[in-house]
Amino acid sequence: MKLIRFGETGKEKAGVMSNDTRYDVSQFVSDYNEDFFENDGLSKLKELVSKQKDTLPKVEASIRLGSPIARPSKIVCIGLNYRDHALETNATIPAEPILFFKSTTALCGPNDNLVIPKHSTKTDWEVELAVVMGKKASYVEEENALQYVAGYCLHNDYSERAFQLERGGQWAKGKGCDTFAPLGPFLVTKDEITNVDRLEMWLTVNGKKYQDSNTSNLIFKIPFLVHYLSQFMTLLPGDVISTGTPAGVGLGIKPEPIYIKAGDEIELGIEGLGSSKQRAVTYCA
Repeated sequence: MKLIRFGETGKEKAGVMSNDTRYDVSQFVSDYNEDFFENDGLSKLKELVSKQKDTLPKVEASIRLGSPIARPSKIVCIGLNYRDHALETNATIPAEPILFFKSTTALCGPNDNLVIPKHSTKTDWEVELAVVMGKKASYVEEENALQYVAGYCLHNDYSERAFQLERGGQWAKGKGCDTFAPLGPFLVTKDEITNVDRLEMWLTVNGKKYQDSNTSNLIFKIPFLVHYLSQFMTLLPGDVISTGTPAGVGLGIKPEPIYIKAGDEIELGIEGLGSSKQRAVTYCA
């Protein structure tokens, strides 16, 4: 299934997408949140859709899409998880996953505007595969890790490099700004993805391709990441793990980095997970 949330910001309703048609399931599902995933919501929803699809209200394609999940308890990100990205930024290839968090207030819809933060000079892009947890996970074994996964999403892990690297060296400062985590357009349940370790991924800015890679290039694969994270924290249903970005970020461009400016259009996609587009706008109080 493909799960969507639609409507005005803060008032999104639950829906599903099938063959590019959107359906409203909000009369049966209050939201795609921790409670939904924890209480076998995916199985119940699949049964509902199979039986009542023809009677479900349709959602117009013009209606805004929000993040396909409601605000999770945490968004855990993996840094430098593509060898070529580590090399382009002159960083050491990690022996273990590098972890940081994005604020949940950074979460927004896939096609919402990117708001360049106040005082920002180095806002950057990062196409990433995001994993959404379906079950509570604590100290799980790697071989069982995918049993805890609900599905996958497209994510743009926006970063303000000056905040991240020049303001005390604390990555969260450059990662958690409002609108810095557009997720979606939909959550694809794991049964629809044949091989999550071999998905094409790309990103363009104003039509020029900067990132062009494949999830086969991940240093630490998804089962290991779920296992690894669960040794340090409990992952709750609906939590997001963003798995890292490949080479081609603005910071790594030679001879001079390129950063986002107001009016730029950033478009990205991952095979099987759809595409999204954000337009950069200046912060306005």
